[in-house]
Amino acid sequence: MTTTPTPQWKLICRVDDIPVLGSRRVARPQGLDVAVFRNDAGGVFALLDRCPHKGGPLSQGIVFGTQVACPLHNWTIGLCDGQASAPDEGCTPKFAVKVEDGAVYLDALELDEHAVDLTRPVAGPARRGLAA
Repeated sequence: MTTTPTPQWKLICRVDDIPVLGSRRVARPQGLDVAVFRNDAGGVFALLDRCPHKGGPLSQGIVFGTQVACPLHNWTIGLCDGQASAPDEGCTPKFAVKVEDGAVYLDALELDEHAVDLTRPVAGPARRGLAA
């Protein structure tokens, strides 16, 4: 039986530092940034800053309710679970968030290890090698 490690919460920012219906990006030593979102009901959510469709930066999307619209192709991604809304399919990794006394915390272990292998797709024609 495996046990889930107890989260080690890392202070990210104040809730007021995240614009209502907007986001703030959190850089990581490796892997893509994490986008921390705030909706108009005061909810705070965290997803990898990458749409599952074409890798668009979700942090630049429009937040509505508990969803964000990707700025590239308008895919709707759930902030609670990272799941694309039908008819689209796909999921972006989510991150644990804790809000306490107006401060936003993310799990330090997740920041260091979760989804660090994912990258953004390279736009344009595929490269098969670099010319010398």
